[in-house]
Amino acid sequence: MIAANVLTGSGITSNKHENGDDRVVTIGVFNGWPESVVTSELLKYLLEEQGYTVNLEYGDPAPVFTGLQNGTYDMTTNVWLPITHESYMDEYGQDLVDLGSWYDEARLTFAVNADAPIDSLDELAANADKFGNRIVGIEPGAGLTKITQEEIIPGYGLEGMDYVLSSTPGMLTELRAAQSKGDNIVVTLWAPHWAYSEFDIKNLEDPKGLLGGNESIHIFGTSDFKQRYPKLSEWLADFEMPEEQFSDLANIIFNENANADPAPLVAEWVANNREWVDGLDLARLQP
Repeated sequence: MIAANVLTGSGITSNKHENGDDRVVTIGVFNGWPESVVTSELLKYLLEEQGYTVNLEYGDPAPVFTGLQNGTYDMTTNVWLPITHESYMDEYGQDLVDLGSWYDEARLTFAVNADAPIDSLDELAANADKFGNRIVGIEPGAGLTKITQEEIIPGYGLEGMDYVLSSTPGMLTELRAAQSKGDNIVVTLWAPHWAYSEFDIKNLEDPKGLLGGNESIHIFGTSDFKQRYPKLSEWLADFEMPEEQFSDLANIIFNENANADPAPLVAEWVANNREWVDGLDLARLQP
């Protein structure tokens, strides 16, 4: 598929795809969020096969939402609803359009090593010393961080523990180090995530339900996205990525080939998973 290159009366090359969509799509990607990176890199590869030009712009959630609001970005693939990104949707949602969810069993978690002496969050305060009196978190601006600070810590009496914030890669580095030493550790995590296949960990029960139940991960676009990308909007509404395929590709990008360029990894993965990719019916994006 080749994008249309039509000369207008003024001699300017058209930026329209042959199917009527805008040709260029800019995706805002959340730094360090595997589900954001994996789906964005995969969509870039798949859409460019169909004649689109896809730009990926990485940033923390707040700048990405701002970029969607002001039109710097066209879409993002990692809006967790109804809880994790509730505050962002309260601020920006009226200027965005929901393009559909690609995964409906997402959940926020507190994870510990599988042989940890506790099984529930309501046991953590009494056993804080067994975990070095630390909870290892991720980025300060993450929705999971806000929920931990405002709900989990006061709800389970964890004010006496040191809540360490850095980044998702920093948290995973600490998790890997603790596993190699056989130490207890408690981290804030979420599913889907490749860490569950890489590390011997378990989720702590949340008897008070403060982490919320299952969430859906949505793709959101600018307010005029459906007008500028009618074909792509219809296709994205049906796009899904099951946990099996997601975890496999996420493990390749973030674990087996950490810090490598994900583009060739995605290309190889698509070639090895052509049957699943063909089931996405990308032919719908053709004129």
